This record gives sequence, structure tokens and C-alpha cells, in this order.
Amino acid sequence: MVSTVEVVEFMLGGECYALDIHLVREIVEMLQITPIPRAPPYISGVINLRGEITNIMNLNNMLGLVNQEQRDNQKIIVLVPEVVSGSNVGIIVDDVIGVLQIAEADVERLGEGLASEVSGFVKGIIKLKSDEADKKSTRLIIWIDMQKVIEEVAKK
Repeated sequence: MVSTVEVVEFMLGGECYALDIHLVREIVEMLQITPIPRAPPYISGVINLRGEITNIMNLNNMLGLVNQEQRDNQKIIVLVPEVVSGSNVGIIVDDVIGVLQIAEADVERLGEGLASEVSGFVKGIIKLKSDEADKKSTRLIIWIDMQKVIEEVAKK
């Protein structure tokens, strides 16, 4: 029996990323974000999501990626409160592609030898065959370990 995992695929800075589906509470359209004075760069501000104040984090800053201009199709992925110590937290992404069911065999785990500090936030690289007829065409998706990202932010 093939072991599978479900992930949410999203775009960030023109690249494909994913995170575990069980960490996601919901995906909402971009809302007006109220900046918080003296907040760290990875905190964009807060939103009022159906009466709940939700902290909005800039995933680009958290991962050390170049910030992109705000786009029309940006979304907020709201995380399950248990992931962030009971807080309401959302992350800004450029767009959400969808939910994927991935076979464990299609995930390349990264070794500890990578020099980049961001590699600690990467669970692995998902290799998706774009077309069954063309075995050479593979799309790569970076699978983010969102729990490690949140843990690192909590230390700051």
C-alpha cells in the first residue's frame, strides 16, 4: 500500500510551495491588513476575520525571500490555532493552487548537510510528473515545515 500525504500547494515569489493540509483551518481572500507599530518585519499586521483578530505573517520575510508587490490574487492561509499556541494566525501567499495528494515516494527528503539556514524549514521537495506520457517533465514543489517556521518565529 502506498503511503500518501495531503498538502496545500501555493505560489510565493513565482515558485511553488506546499504545507501540510492538517495545519490549515481555511483559505480566505486578501483582506485589509492593519499594521502594528514596531512589529517585527515578518508580521504584516492584523485582520478582523469574522469577529476574530487574526495575526498576519509575511512568509516571504520568514523564509528570507524577496518581498513581492501586492497582487490581486493574493490569499491568506489561516492556520489551525493549535499550531500557533492557540493564536489566530494567517500567512500571506501570492495564490493558492489547490490540494494535492502526494505519494511518499514522490518526496525527496533534504539532508542535514545543506548550508542554507532556510533548509531547516523545508520538509522536502515534492516531485510531480507533469504528464504521464512525458516522464522527463517534472514539476518541483518546496514542502515547507510550517511548524518549524512558527517555532523559530516564537523564539524571536
